Amino acid sequence: MYLKRTLEKSIAEFSKFFPVVILTGPRQVGKTTLLEKCARGKRGYVSLDTLEYRELAKSDPALFLQRFPAPLMIDEIQYAPELLPYIKVIVDKEKKPGMFWLTGSQQFHLMKNISESLAGRAGILQLQGLTSDEKEGRTKSLPFLPSREYISAKASLKPKTDLRSIYERIWKGSYPKMFLSSDANWEMFYDSYLKTYIERDIRALSAVGDEMNFVKFMRALAARTAQMLNCSDLADDVGVTTHTAQSWLSVLQTAGLVFILPPYFNNIGKRFVKTPKIYFMDTGLACYLTAWKTPSLLESGAMSGAFLETYVVSEIVKTYLHNGKQPNIYYYRDKDKKEIDVLLEQDGTFYPVEIKKKSNPDKKDVSAFKLLDKLGIKRGDGAVVCFSETHLPITENVTAIPVGYL
Repeated sequence: MYLKRTLEKSIAEFSKFFPVVILTGPRQVGKTTLLEKCARGKRGYVSLDTLEYRELAKSDPALFLQRFPAPLMIDEIQYAPELLPYIKVIVDKEKKPGMFWLTGSQQFHLMKNISESLAGRAGILQLQGLTSDEKEGRTKSLPFLPSREYISAKASLKPKTDLRSIYERIWKGSYPKMFLSSDANWEMFYDSYLKTYIERDIRALSAVGDEMNFVKFMRALAARTAQMLNCSDLADDVGVTTHTAQSWLSVLQTAGLVFILPPYFNNIGKRFVKTPKIYFMDTGLACYLTAWKTPSLLESGAMSGAFLETYVVSEIVKTYLHNGKQPNIYYYRDKDKKEIDVLLEQDGTFYPVEIKKKSNPDKKDVSAFKLLDKLGIKRGDGAVVCFSETHLPITENVTAIPVGYL
């Protein structure tokens, strides 16, 4: 069963402009399936997971591209970066849009080669797991912004907003295969996913020499999701150097498994905290790594709030990526420990968002929003993402938004 994806529109638009379209993202998020559906049988396909084709691509790229001419989709391009200069020659000669579609689940290998070989010729898109809209079969969703337009559009859909449904969604995660599968397969799926990731991606990286410690590192990082990042503390927990921890974090970030939320700061004052926060992009994987075996245990457990925040931030980020955009997203914290969970910037205006595991937020929950006014920052509509049954005004320009509206 194919689940339609919001990114289909951007793939079509990019293919009309760029000679090369590159789709990146973690394993198992549906990159190949998505491009196959968009191609509608009108372009060739070859996967470099197949050793025979990989060897040909690496040893004789010119012959490979003669055997598989454009329009062509090449899966797992990171296995044969030798192809990229030859693709450049072809697109420079032909000057046609949409000639090559490339996928890669190892952005850490891919991006350097692209910047050297295909600068200005390639449009890069990122696919993550299913958004909540995609799970419901809705693909014309807007990037999240606590605007009246967005809230009105979501309210008309009457999404599920109750505590139980949301934590089931958080626990199950966003990988298409797991979403379409029974909850009984949850542990088996994530166990297999982790092993596949280690065996097929991590072993190819010289940056990771100790696989056992790397998994331990992933577990320690998952236990810190939605927290400020402290690589020294992480390194001590795992028993590796800070440099190693930073290197492993970079692997996970560029593979699309974690998202680093930067802090907001400007040159007006020196009271801003400048430490980023860390979030897993798939909450199901984070639950597996931290051994939350059921949604009810997760909801009542010590990490309940952290996982809710992780879910909200990852959903916000995905609404932008799946519309072909990069989110301008930050968090705010000062040295008095006053914090705003999310700041979204658009056209010089900042939209503050708090995330609360409650159903009746009040003005106290948004008191930090006034800090933006004192800093001279242009403030747009704000929101508290929470468990209210419907959207409700808190102040004149701040609204309580149900989690289900994401």
